Amino acid sequence: MKITGNTILITGGTSGIGRALAEALHARGNRVIITGRRQALLDEIAAAHPGITGLPLDLDDPGSLPRLVAEVRARFPGLNVLIANAGISRTEDMAADGWDATDAEAIVATNILGVLRVTAAFLPLLKGKWGATLMATSSALAFVPRADFPAYCASKAFLHSWLQSLRHQLRDVPVEVLELSPPYVQTELTGPAQAADPRAMPLDAYAAEVMDLLEREAHPRDEILLDRDLPRRFAERDGRYDAVFAALNPG
Repeated sequence: MKITGNTILITGGTSGIGRALAEALHARGNRVIITGRRQALLDEIAAAHPGITGLPLDLDDPGSLPRLVAEVRARFPGLNVLIANAGISRTEDMAADGWDATDAEAIVATNILGVLRVTAAFLPLLKGKWGATLMATSSALAFVPRADFPAYCASKAFLHSWLQSLRHQLRDVPVEVLELSPPYVQTELTGPAQAADPRAMPLDAYAAEVMDLLEREAHPRDEILLDRDLPRRFAERDGRYDAVFAALNPG
């Protein structure tokens, strides 16, 4: 992925990793479009960063994605990069009395179906463009799960597998397919406490590392993964899966 001169659409771009990447890519001279559900927040970010455009997207509204696609086609025909970043995470206690699949269904709808629908909607716009790139946000937990986030980790494992298939099917189409697999980062993905957790990687430091990896094209297998997460990525291959799983899930 070229890191300057692009027209980039980032879903889930109003907070966390999405917003950090939007601001970093904007600073590198890209035209950046972010999406989110809250128009006031989109307007606030756009006002603070002239050149970033905020457009509403609510995947619970069947008409929202078609409206977004139509507006992007009309206003930003040069779109050549899609970053499918929107995602949610919730803990689930499947051993509890009364547990049901409500949270899991919400996670699947956003983390899996949301990425598939956005990709299907915008892939035709990317094909044939200079520097065309499709990036989706997975997680280092795709490789070894935290058992208290079962549906979240499984959704990211789905994306890891699906992106490999997409990359293979597009092997003769000039669209680069990247997987962004963050570690535990100081965002509010699981709530305000995560944003202040000293065990989590500072958000600005993570965004800076991602930009460095992109600039140096240092992403073997088209996976944008920090060195600290490689032991988890290859835990099963290296015969360390049980040990890594136990470390993530004590008791």
